[in-house]
This record gives sequence, C-alpha cells and structure tokens, in this order.
Amino acid sequence: MSAVRSKICGITRVEDALAAAAAGADAIGLVFYARSPRAVSVAQAQQIIAALPPFVTTVGLFVDMPRAELQQILAQVPLDLLQFHGDESVEQCEGYGRPYIKALRVKAGDDIAAQMAQYPSASGVLLDTFVEGVPGGTGLAFDWSLVPAELPKPVILAGGLTPDNVAAAIARVRPYAVDISGGVESAKGIKDADKVRAFIRAARGA
Repeated sequence: MSAVRSKICGITRVEDALAAAAAGADAIGLVFYARSPRAVSVAQAQQIIAALPPFVTTVGLFVDMPRAELQQILAQVPLDLLQFHGDESVEQCEGYGRPYIKALRVKAGDDIAAQMAQYPSASGVLLDTFVEGVPGGTGLAFDWSLVPAELPKPVILAGGLTPDNVAAAIARVRPYAVDISGGVESAKGIKDADKVRAFIRAARGA
C-alpha cells in the first residue's frame, strides 16, 4: 500500500501553511464558508497560496455557495482542487474547470457506496462525521466500521482525527488520505506546528 496522504485543513495564516508544508503535508485546505471560525478572505487565501512551495495542493472548501460567488473567488484565487461540503448535487460541483471532491457526512445506516455513485465525476470523496445542522469541523469521529472495504473512488478520511488516533483510523479504513483541522490546533484557525508534525509522522508510519 502506498503512503497515505495528509491534508491540513482550516489554514488561516501563512506561517501555518509553511509549517504544514515543511512537515510534509500533501495539501492544505482553505475554508470559504463565512460561518466557520476558520474562514479566510480572498486576500488571506492569496497570501497563503503565494507563500507555499511547489507540490502542495491547495484545496478550497465551499458549502452550498452560489455559482457566481464561487466563480468570483476562483477568478482571484488559484486553487488546485475544490471541496464541496454542503448539499451540492453533482451538477452543482461541476463546471468550474477544477477537479473536485465531495464530502459525505456519515451516520449509521448510510449506504456510502450508493452516495458516492451520485458523484461519478468526483476525484474522490471525503468522509466526515454527521452532526445535524453542521457541515463539518465538528471534531467528532464517526464509526469507522461503517466504511466498506472496497469503494470505487479514493477516500479521504476526516472527522475527529488526532495525532494519537490517526494510525488506528488508517489501519481500519485504509483511506487514500487523511484530513485534519481541529485536531492540530492551539485555537480555532491557529495550527500547532508540533501537532501537525506529529500527525503527519503518525499517518506516514501507519
């Protein structure tokens, strides 16, 4: 099995982006959702992306954003990948000239494979924890045994991961990548460089 990739999401500061890159993060996430404590402005996103070294994928997270508003952001921010974290249909995820991943919020009884099949054009799916009324960033893990062993697209595992539990999560789910935000923070939107390093080290060693 190839090494599991790591995404550090909810980056709001240049120094945190650089620390994540130095630690070996494959991707960073920028949240364009005003209600999130980790939301960034266009100007913040531009500064963060401009500071990054090559080969770090920049991911923009959106929640049910109107198409015209999202296109305005893409005209100003050179994102590599889009992450749709709301109730977007496949049609609402397409047409931006960027690859995308679709977040699915997992709860008992879900048919994850059937939900994935609704997004055939997605590059992968991100599995997060279902909490009523909250699109993500809850800091809560879901029951990893709900994830089928064989799925047709790359799986990015999120939801309540920490440096201490990521190895166990990888052993159980065997995801393509892991995604963390709150589990490596000293405060909402402020990353702890030591925790970021510990998370990526644990993910790579799993």
